[in-house]
Amino acid sequence: MIVVAGEALIDLVPQGTGALAGLKPALGGGPYNTAVALGRLGSPTAFSSRTSYDAFGEALLDGLRQAGVDVSGVQRGTEPTTLAVATIDANGSAAYSFYVDGTADRLFAAPAELPADVRAVSFGTCSLVLEPGASAYEELMRTAAARGVFTALDPNIRAGLIPDADAYRARFKSWLPSMSLLKLSEEDALWLGGTPREWLAAGPAAVVITQGGDGLTVFTRDGVVHSVPGEKVDVVDTIGAGDTVNAALLHGLSALDALSSPALELLGTEGWNRLLRFAARAAAITCSRAGAEPPYASELGDF
Repeated sequence: MIVVAGEALIDLVPQGTGALAGLKPALGGGPYNTAVALGRLGSPTAFSSRTSYDAFGEALLDGLRQAGVDVSGVQRGTEPTTLAVATIDANGSAAYSFYVDGTADRLFAAPAELPADVRAVSFGTCSLVLEPGASAYEELMRTAAARGVFTALDPNIRAGLIPDADAYRARFKSWLPSMSLLKLSEEDALWLGGTPREWLAAGPAAVVITQGGDGLTVFTRDGVVHSVPGEKVDVVDTIGAGDTVNAALLHGLSALDALSSPALELLGTEGWNRLLRFAARAAAITCSRAGAEPPYASELGDF
């Protein structure tokens, strides 16, 4: 079982150009997309979050169930669902404005325990910014790491939600000793500061950096630096692409029986090449269609 912990929200995606273009609601949130992608790839997956009883909240849970994700651990509340208004540029890249005050996911409480068969827990995005939920997810992160569970982090920076950048950067550094795998985009890396070598020295066994259409690069403690190119595709938009990479990495590591820091260090160039190419193919499929629509296992073939 892979547990994905974090927010579920509704993306409002413009259906044309200009500030007053019509908006289409779509299921979203970085952790939510990761959970759906894992489910579609066939990995046993559970979602740990808090969702609203409103119509959007029900639709979010239905989307998880349709992907085969276990939602028995999802908390519920009467508060509204978080909304993210997307803006798509000429290259298909998305930027977001968030409506988060008083929403259901912010009141997440750390569960008393993780599923007995959990092999990995994935964290990231808004859930690690917005209090009081951020502290609860941090508690879950440290509990999982203390149990020896594989932990993965994608900070997926949303700068507009971070009131104190320096405080967040310090908090990010405090998470690194609890991390097995750190995945982030080039843009996130620049915003956070530091280098892969510095982050590796603080805790993770591997750091994967995504470079949009240029591909992915992994850095490991034993000095491996390996890159693969991106898959060429006609980009509709990039919504959910990074979340699909998260899922593909975790799914592939599970298939390789490598969901542990020591196992990551043994993958070597050949193993990482196979894993990163799989993630690049999965992300390309997501980019080829509108919204966060990660691929099914049947679209990628066996890992």
